[in-house]
Amino acid sequence: MFIVNTDYIEGKKLEMLGLVSGSTIQSKNIGKDFGAGLKSIVGGELKGYTEMMEEARSIAEQRMMENAQKMGADAVVNVRYATSAIMAGASEVMVYGTAVKYQ
Repeated sequence: MFIVNTDYIEGKKLEMLGLVSGSTIQSKNIGKDFGAGLKSIVGGELKGYTEMMEEARSIAEQRMMENAQKMGADAVVNVRYATSAIMAGASEVMVYGTAVKYQ
């Protein structure tokens, strides 16, 4: 499955199948959350949260691709990511785009 953030794929004529998305909500355990709180006092990267968000993006992207495959898509174009805080220490990651089939 090919995914791009442009609305075209060079050299391909595309048939649009429709909107496709994937999402997940992730949180860190209390120990990691406490450690991140301490780190915020001195500054610097919160690596536990960086890893959590990378994992969340990967899961959401995989779900989007699975949904696109169910539609018979060859690719997803115009891909965008969105995040939102659900509660303290938990975030939603959503990825969406247009499922397309090569003509």
